[in-house]
Amino acid sequence: MSKVNQSRIREALTAGTNVKEKGPPVADGILSVTPDTPEMLEWRSRSALDVAETSSTFLDDEDDGAIVGSFQDTINRRKTAMTLVLAPNVDVDAPNSRSAGPKPHELYGKFTWKIENFSEISKRELRSNVFDVGSYKWYILVYPQGCDVCNHLSLFLCVADYDKLLPGWSHFAQFTIAVVNKDPKKSKYSDTLHRFCKKEHDWGWKKFMELSKVLDGFTVADTLVIKAQVQVILDKPSKPFRCLDPQYRRELVRVYLTNVEGICRRFCDDKKARLNWVREEEGAFRHFWGSLTPEQQRKYLTDKGEVILKAVVKQFFNEKEVTSTLVMDALYSGCKQIEEHSRSWLEMPRACSDNMSPVVLIKAERNSFTLCGDLMDTAARVLQDYIPAAKDDNKDGDDYRRDSIERDEKRLAELGRKTIEMFVISHLFCEKLEVAYREAEALKRQDQLIAEEFEMAR
Repeated sequence: MSKVNQSRIREALTAGTNVKEKGPPVADGILSVTPDTPEMLEWRSRSALDVAETSSTFLDDEDDGAIVGSFQDTINRRKTAMTLVLAPNVDVDAPNSRSAGPKPHELYGKFTWKIENFSEISKRELRSNVFDVGSYKWYILVYPQGCDVCNHLSLFLCVADYDKLLPGWSHFAQFTIAVVNKDPKKSKYSDTLHRFCKKEHDWGWKKFMELSKVLDGFTVADTLVIKAQVQVILDKPSKPFRCLDPQYRRELVRVYLTNVEGICRRFCDDKKARLNWVREEEGAFRHFWGSLTPEQQRKYLTDKGEVILKAVVKQFFNEKEVTSTLVMDALYSGCKQIEEHSRSWLEMPRACSDNMSPVVLIKAERNSFTLCGDLMDTAARVLQDYIPAAKDDNKDGDDYRRDSIERDEKRLAELGRKTIEMFVISHLFCEKLEVAYREAEALKRQDQLIAEEFEMAR
């Protein structure tokens, strides 16, 4: 074959390979990290939920440690294109499996995106620069004239380069996007919770706000300012978990505390109604309880922590419900408060008065929940108004704002504690005690019928 023919064959085989590769999409506007104000730094340092916690690993060890402890390992392996599946009950790098892993504030980021000359933009969509949160890459997408809708501004949070990620990837995140008004009280906020995946790699609002309202204080010097807060969540199906950055949690608490209280109150009211049988059959139940040996009583008053905690998460965590993260934070704090109270009482029980003794004990070393005190007194206590109404201080000013933030966080923890207590009490009464009581009553009735038939036959 001649050199000319060889050259032509090479040209034909390499045709099109010299075309310049398409680069990444060009970002619009200017994206920057939103700095903490001095007030935010002060709030972060005096969190009512994060200060009074125990040193126990009751909620943080074993299989869940494998989830969070292997997070950094996941990042490192991703760099070398190796796959790591984060799953409960998998011991990843055993020596570090009890590592605390990344804290919620390390998986949180907030950003400000400024789009200048907004009224002159003719592009269908605008995208921000890519930013990192929780070692994942994200960007914000805005449609100035709406996405599949008319007369609306559409806003979305998107996973960057989603088509290049490993098969089966998913990022679970809660995020808030705001379009800032010159009057901060009029700024438009929206929150949501979503598990991003290949099929749903972008999530947000097609009708974030009406275009007619954008010019009403939302553009200053023809500049639109968008703020985003992104919290990556490492959820644990086996026990309540802390999942929110302290400052982000405070902002969500101000908006959703009433919703969380409604969830906890409805649950407790439902369980109170379920426990009415104790009051209605008090005499027979007391007789049944008194007939049991101390060993049998201890058996019915205790259950494994892993059984109860897994049921708690199943009951309260809904990844489609934006308040679920606050509820998990509340339940986590509630468990910690119960554990600390249990430890103090077990060390010096006589130092606590009757009304200060715990209703529910957490024995971390045994990984168990136990009812404490007289069984009928416990039933009577929960059948009353178990979650008292929140106190409302008639104050104003900056001091009130600081106090109200701490008060709301303490209220969130109180709701978590009361809900955990009610869950344990209801679980032990209805899943163990009532079952045994009904069986005993059925056997008693059966013996009575046999005795009656025997008498009739004589």
